[in-house]
Amino acid sequence: MSEQIYVGVDIGGTAIKVGICNSVGDLLHTYEGPTEVDKGTETILRNIADYAKRIVEQSAYEWEQVGGVGVGIAGFLDIPNGIVKFSANLGLRDVHLKAYLEQQLGKKVLINNDANVAALGEAWAGAGKGVDQCVCYTLGTGVGGGIIINGKIYEGWSGMAGELGHMQIVPDLEAIQCGCGKMGCLETVSSATGIIKMAKDAVERGDRTSLSLEEQILAKEVFDAAKAGDEVASRIVNRAAYYLGKSMASVAVVLNPKRFIIGGGVSKAGEFLFEQIRQEFRKYTPEVIAEDVEIVPAILGNDAGVVGAAGLILRS
Repeated sequence: MSEQIYVGVDIGGTAIKVGICNSVGDLLHTYEGPTEVDKGTETILRNIADYAKRIVEQSAYEWEQVGGVGVGIAGFLDIPNGIVKFSANLGLRDVHLKAYLEQQLGKKVLINNDANVAALGEAWAGAGKGVDQCVCYTLGTGVGGGIIINGKIYEGWSGMAGELGHMQIVPDLEAIQCGCGKMGCLETVSSATGIIKMAKDAVERGDRTSLSLEEQILAKEVFDAAKAGDEVASRIVNRAAYYLGKSMASVAVVLNPKRFIIGGGVSKAGEFLFEQIRQEFRKYTPEVIAEDVEIVPAILGNDAGVVGAAGLILRS
C-alpha cells in the first residue's frame, strides 16, 4: 500500500497556508495562497478546498494517498461538529466548514482552534516531540495557548481550554483591562502588546530610559534595551517573565506537564527571557512538581499551524 499523507490547512486573514505531512509529522511540501477575505465566505471556502487539492497535485503524491485533512482557524468554533461559529478576522459566521470540505474533497476533515493546532504541531513534530504531556504558550499580539495530554489536544467541554492569556494573574492594584473585558489577564503584561504598552507608559511618565529615543517602540526594542542594561526596560521584561513563570506554576500544579513550550515573536528574545521565566517558575512551583520540568522555545515557527492541522487526523 502507498504511504499515507495528511494535509494540514492554516487559515489566516491574509493567506491560507497548506502543508503535506507523513505519519510521523515530517513536513513534505507546502503551498500558500491568498485568503481573499474581501470576496466573502464562498470565495474563502472555495480557496481552502482548491489549495488543498492543488498542493497534492503539485507534489509527488496522489489524492488517493490522503488520509484526511485538518484545518486550523482562529475564532469561536463548534469543534465536534466542525462549525465556525464566528471568526472576526475572516468574517465567517455559522459556517459548516467540516461538512463543506468533506463534500468538496471526499476525505475526513477535522477543524480546531489555531492556537491548539500550533500546539499540536510542536508536540507532534517540534519542541515537544516524544513528550505526551506539554503546554504551549504563544507570545505574540496576545498570549495564546494549547494543552496536550497523552499526545492529544485537550479542548475542555466547550473547546475553550488553553486560553492561557486570560488567566487573571495580575493583582487588582496593578491590573489593567484586557481586550476580553476582564482585569489583570496575563496577556496585559506578557504579550508583545502588553510589553509595548508598559514601555510607552514609562516614556510618557518621563522615566529615564533609552526607549524615549526610539521613533517606534516594539517589543524587540524593549528587550534590546534591557539586554544593554536599561533599568526601565529591564523592569518591564522582569515583569513579563515574572507573570509568565507564575502562570506556569499554576498550570503545573493542575496539569503536571513534562514540558512548557514557548513560541511567538516575543520568544525570539531567547535565553535572556527564558532563564528569567525558569527562575520564577521554580520559585512558585513546589519542588516535587517542578523537578525535571522543562521550559523550552518552540522550533517550528510558522510551520507549526500546518503541521498541527495535519496531525489532527492522527492525534484526535
